[in-house]
Amino acid sequence: MQGSVTIAEIYFIGRLGTVSLAAMALVFPLMMLVQMLASGTIGGSVTGVIARTLGAGQEEKAEALLWHVLYLSLAFGVALFIVYLLFGEAILRLLGGEAIVLEQALVYVGIFFPGSVVVWLAHMMMGVVRGTGNMKLPAAMMIIAACIQIPLSGILILGIGPLPSLGISGAAISILTVNLVNASLLIFLHGTGQLRIQLKVSQIRPRLEYFNLILSVAAIAAIAPFFTVFTILFMTGLVGRYGTEALAGYGIAARIEFLITPLAFGLGIAMNTMVGSCVGAGLFQRAERVGWIGGLCTGALTGLAGILLALFPEFWIQIFSDDPATLAMASSYFQITGPFFGFFGMGLSLFFASQGAGAVGWPVVATACRFGVVVGGGWLIANLPDSHPGQLFMCIAAGMFIFFLGTSSALYLGTWRKSENV
Repeated sequence: MQGSVTIAEIYFIGRLGTVSLAAMALVFPLMMLVQMLASGTIGGSVTGVIARTLGAGQEEKAEALLWHVLYLSLAFGVALFIVYLLFGEAILRLLGGEAIVLEQALVYVGIFFPGSVVVWLAHMMMGVVRGTGNMKLPAAMMIIAACIQIPLSGILILGIGPLPSLGISGAAISILTVNLVNASLLIFLHGTGQLRIQLKVSQIRPRLEYFNLILSVAAIAAIAPFFTVFTILFMTGLVGRYGTEALAGYGIAARIEFLITPLAFGLGIAMNTMVGSCVGAGLFQRAERVGWIGGLCTGALTGLAGILLALFPEFWIQIFSDDPATLAMASSYFQITGPFFGFFGMGLSLFFASQGAGAVGWPVVATACRFGVVVGGGWLIANLPDSHPGQLFMCIAAGMFIFFLGTSSALYLGTWRKSENV
């Protein structure tokens, strides 16, 4: 369902033209950073700590942790908004944004970042619910949200009847609206005692040890998406040297590739909860078995998706643009990187599972190594005479394989058994 929202949004924005697609390519890494932090790394760390706490039979502690998740959601939302105010335009310019492309990108981030606190609240609260083993409610909410967000995005972006087209800003308004509804609903359900962990006033007092419990894993895990986004930012800047059409093509490809992340997240977050519960109860062998089985399943699914994209790239890309140069750039990307999606997907799922064990050090190192391969290799290639984007994409493919090696090696070497966050 997350994938369908991404595809629909690209489609609607594609109807606005190549300039709007290029603007979205600029803002996409920044938007993705917020979502990866709120849902994947910090939100995933919340899932893990809740699962380990409940696995150890500490219900009241889990209820106290719920308040601390709320406090951290508000703090992170405000902090990123301040960062945007100070550096937002400078970052977009650094990526190569200029003229009308920069103007449109600034319109989007000027709406999204001031309201990003609702994104933090919605995803972090879902992390709490998943930590209790309840996957149905977050899944149902995301399905309903997608069914609302897709038509809402189309209406706001393109306009309908008497309603005017809001252009690229409509996409930002749509995302914030859906997350506001989800956050409000989850707070209501926790507050009225309809979920396993209740939001009790008696537990409202902030406690430093509980912040440390969450952040001891989350702070390390949060490094990973910065490496990921810096990788995309760097590649966006390099590809931008080859023109607007090349940038638009890479923007489409990067967003379609991002569909791999929700797929890996769907299995990985379930692994997170299962691993956390087992580790909290001292069942390390069972936790490792969950990691291997879940990782291989994820690798098979994402690998199949990558092969289909590599074999039939035009089938997907032409949905979003009919510009020949844009199509050629996006097709080249998938033909080179698609065969490596399976390795990347397995690595991602093991990253999320490692959060359940409270042992994310090695996965973060693997992410840093991927960054080094992509950025270092990309910089060298971009400064060679007669270089072309396809050579940059080879570095991305190599980085995916390096990431897989790092995360799988961590599990093989037994790092989950050595976690200090049990």
